[in-house]
Amino acid sequence: MKIAIIVGTRPEIIKMGPIIRYCIKKEIPFFILHSGQHYSYEMDKVFFENLHLPDPAYNLKAGSNEYRKQIGYMVPQIIKILQIENPDFTLVQGDTNTVLAGAIAANKLGLKLVHIEAGLRSHELAMIEEINRIITDHLSDVLYPPTDTAKKNLLEEEIEENKIKIVGNTVVDALFENSKLFYFDIASLGIEPKKYILLTMHRPELVDIKSRIENVLEGIERVSEKKSMDIVFSMHPRTEKMIRQFGLKTPKKLNVIKPLGYLDFISVQQNAALIITDSGGVQEEACALHIPCVTIRETTERPETIEVGSNMLAGYEPEKIVMCVEEMIHKKASWNCPYGDGTAAKSIIEDLLRR
Repeated sequence: MKIAIIVGTRPEIIKMGPIIRYCIKKEIPFFILHSGQHYSYEMDKVFFENLHLPDPAYNLKAGSNEYRKQIGYMVPQIIKILQIENPDFTLVQGDTNTVLAGAIAANKLGLKLVHIEAGLRSHELAMIEEINRIITDHLSDVLYPPTDTAKKNLLEEEIEENKIKIVGNTVVDALFENSKLFYFDIASLGIEPKKYILLTMHRPELVDIKSRIENVLEGIERVSEKKSMDIVFSMHPRTEKMIRQFGLKTPKKLNVIKPLGYLDFISVQQNAALIITDSGGVQEEACALHIPCVTIRETTERPETIEVGSNMLAGYEPEKIVMCVEEMIHKKASWNCPYGDGTAAKSIIEDLLRR
């Protein structure tokens, strides 16, 4: 069996990491095709280095661009590589533009497409990611949803059950595999364990709309005034750009830091009292790490986190953000993580071998 592993962004590298390691362990031929959708050192190469993963065999260096231009560039480039390599299975993970481009390319060549983290639905079609994952699911030959809820979404869309297998989420595998490497001197940020709130935001539907990002920053300022806690803001390059473009200012009490490498970021998450985010992956990680989470979105494709009580949806209004923080800040972390036991990668590869 020969496997193509397509990645393009930080979350894909992290979540495909356990798949890559299991292929190495079982001596299964594979190659990594990196679209280069995340293109800076902090958002890309550092993750391969930190996680001790082999360098990609191919890097398209797609970079940042409009949606249509990214897809238009990546699809023919991926087709050329897949024609040369002719893998038995082409693996994509999640919902990025890279995922959709990989799915279209494999489909055009008649190659078997495998979608890891299939079946997630926010039911918000204005999100590019929602479109990407729906199309990818319907082009896929094999689908690996992380939970019963995700499988139910696939069945409701008339996808054949024999294509589907619940495996959990490789985000838990990654946390387990890398747990011994997690260390970051949070004192270097002037903070103490469990005495700070961690903030991240990067999604276009939040940071690209002035009224929304303005409201969220106001909500964060109110939280900082009410709580005698530091707020550490790991600022994504896109967010920094839009705040500057809109002429906005971050609240004075925010401790703004540049994006951290995966291992350092997990350490900062682990030691937080609460996480405020718009990231799907951070919602999952917070749940697995047993850190309460407030999501600054109106919908989530990770409803399991809401159901088990690890997460609340705050939307974009300042009052709701403050209310959710008040409710979650002292939440007892007694929930069970719905994303599996850290054996998702093994389940995926062993199932592909059987197929």
